[in-house]
Amino acid sequence: MDRRTLIKTGGLGLIGLGLEACSRAAGPYALSPSIRLAPVRVSWDRVIRTTVGLRPYRPSGFVLRAERLDGKTLVHNYGHGGSGMSLSWGTGSMAADLAAERDERRAAVIGCGVAGLTTGRQLQRRGFDVTIYAMSVPPDTTSNMSLAAWTPTSGLVDSSRRTSQWDAQLREAARIAYRQLQLLIGPEYGISWIDSYRLRETAPREGVEDAREDPLLPRELRTGSTLLGPGEHPFPTRYASHGTTLRIEPSIYLDALVRDFLRFGGRIVIRKFDTARDLMTLDEPIVVNCTGLGSGELFGDSEIRPLKGQLTVLVPQEEVDYTTFGGLPGAGGFIHMQPRADGIVLGGTSQEGEWSLEPDEDARRRIVGAHSQLFDAMR
Repeated sequence: MDRRTLIKTGGLGLIGLGLEACSRAAGPYALSPSIRLAPVRVSWDRVIRTTVGLRPYRPSGFVLRAERLDGKTLVHNYGHGGSGMSLSWGTGSMAADLAAERDERRAAVIGCGVAGLTTGRQLQRRGFDVTIYAMSVPPDTTSNMSLAAWTPTSGLVDSSRRTSQWDAQLREAARIAYRQLQLLIGPEYGISWIDSYRLRETAPREGVEDAREDPLLPRELRTGSTLLGPGEHPFPTRYASHGTTLRIEPSIYLDALVRDFLRFGGRIVIRKFDTARDLMTLDEPIVVNCTGLGSGELFGDSEIRPLKGQLTVLVPQEEVDYTTFGGLPGAGGFIHMQPRADGIVLGGTSQEGEWSLEPDEDARRRIVGAHSQLFDAMR
C-alpha cells in the first residue's frame, strides 16, 4: 500500500486511533492494552486452610503515649486495626523515642506480634537491653493471620473521631514505616513490590480517587495508578486501576524479626499478665505495651474492640504475580486476593465486635465463590 492509498482508505485515522489508545494506556507503567495475567485456579479441592484473626480496632485510632505507673515508665503502642503490619516500624520508632527520654536502658515489651517485635528492634537500635514478654509468639500471633500489604489506613480510625494531633502522629509513623519496609525488600524478610489491580465498574472522577482512598496520607507515601478501560485489561469488570504495592508475607517476615531481635541480644519470655499491677514485678524500669486487644482487659481500655478478619488460602500458583481487590457487582461485596509463597490468600471480611476465632462458613463460601466467579470470567 502506497502513501496515497493509505490516506484514501483512512489509514491515518486508524493510526491516530492506535496512538490515542496507546496514550490512554500510557502513564507511570506504560501498559499495553493486551495485558495477560494468569487467572487464579479457584476450587474447593485447592483450599488448604482458613484462618481467623482479630484486628485491634479503636474508633479514635491507635494509642501512642507515655505515662508513669508507680516507679516505672509505661509507653503505650497499640490499637492499629488493620494497619499494624504497615505502621509498626513507625509507631515502634516513636514509642522507642518516648522510652529514650529516660536515662535507663533496660526495657520490657509486652506482646510479640509485629508491634512488639518492631518496637523491640527500635529500642535495641537506641542501645536498650530488651526483653519481650508474651503469651504467644510467631507463628501463633494475630499478626500471622493478616493478609499483609501496605495498607496504613485500613481499619484504623473513625474519621469523625480524628484530631489534628493524631493525624500528625499517623503521618509521621507512616513516613518512618514506609521507608523501613522498602529497606527490607528481599526474600529474607518476605517483602516485595507487586502489581495491584483495583476492579471497578465506574471510572473515578478526575482528581478525586486518591483523596477518597487515602485521605490521611501525603502524596509521597502513595504510588501512582493507571486507569484501564474496557479492552485494556483481562478482568470482567468495566475498569481496573493498575498500580504497585508492598506485599508482606507474614510467615517469613515475623520469623525474620524474631531472628533479628534475638541476634541483637533480645530475650523472649512466655508470660501472662492479668492486671497492670503485675507489671510492677518486672525488673525493667521501662515497659512498652504492645498487647493490642489485650489492652482492654489489662489497662481498662473500653474503646478497643476486635475486627474479625478471615482468610481462605489456596494451593500456591507460581505464575500468579499480581494482587486484586474489588469484585464483580452482585458477587457478595468487597474481596481481595494476594499470592504468597505459602498460598493464594483470599479475603474480604471485617466484622466489628466479633470475638469468635472460629471460621464463619457462610463468609468462607461467599469469599471463595466470589473469587471463583471473578477468575473464571477473566479473558
